Amino acid sequence: MYRTLIALMCALYGSFAMAQATDPNLGRNLAAACAICHGTNGVNAGGLPHLAGLPREYIAQQLRDFRDGKRPATIMHQISKGYTESQIEALAAFFAAQPTR
Repeated sequence: MYRTLIALMCALYGSFAMAQATDPNLGRNLAAACAICHGTNGVNAGGLPHLAGLPREYIAQQLRDFRDGKRPATIMHQISKGYTESQIEALAAFFAAQPTR
């Protein structure tokens, strides 16, 4: 019984991970949570950094640095810990592709 349950859980997790990896809207969907501080599509009207148009690798590295405690932050260090590496890459690719206006 336990083996069946474990196999089912592994299959469901694998399906979820595969769906995330193949979702063409993953970056856009994740970026919706960033809009409150960084503006719609990464263009901010306030004092926080714009993300739109920044190089993909720069954005990904900043998220990793926040996550790993290498870059100080008020809240980004906690937010970034919730992202997988593939989600970080999807976010970085999305924001890098946005026009800076």
